[in-house]
Amino acid sequence: MSNDLKWSICESEYIHKGPWATLRSDKCKMPDGRIVDQYYVLEYPNWVNAVAITAENKIIMVRQYRHAAGIVSLEIPGGVIDGDEAPVDAMRRELLEETGYQFDNIELLSVVHANPSTATNHTYCYLAKGGIKVQEQSLDEHEEIIVEEYTIAEVKQLLADNKIAQSLHCTSLFYALMKLDELK
Repeated sequence: MSNDLKWSICESEYIHKGPWATLRSDKCKMPDGRIVDQYYVLEYPNWVNAVAITAENKIIMVRQYRHAAGIVSLEIPGGVIDGDEAPVDAMRRELLEETGYQFDNIELLSVVHANPSTATNHTYCYLAKGGIKVQEQSLDEHEEIIVEEYTIAEVKQLLADNKIAQSLHCTSLFYALMKLDELK
């Protein structure tokens, strides 16, 4: 068996193109020559999220309905990168829109893939510190978001109790807690 595991794409066919998700079917050739006739790939835009800590050392969380899962989800702020917007600029925008807080201190923690077996996008995970409330929320048409604040100890307990369902947000929280030396 070769160490080269990468497949090559022989042809692609788009099944659906939409603003938030595109579905294509690829015909692929494996390194050993075998052909995969239909491999479905979801093309999504890239995302950003942030563990956002206020000047009062509270972590900002947002609560919103997530239709695909049918749940009201406790999450960290984040969203889609618009066009060729820089990821850190998208993060600043999303924080301001969803929470009304402005952050000048934003640090990249990691870049992760939600599901690299079927989805093309990745998420930039940030730690934002020193947030100050400067405006009211400026939500998109179909967004309804409740902003909540928690202590670091409360967020650690929410994670321990499995109260945060969004896996990418759990990942960011664990990276941030590690960076803050709070994984004790």
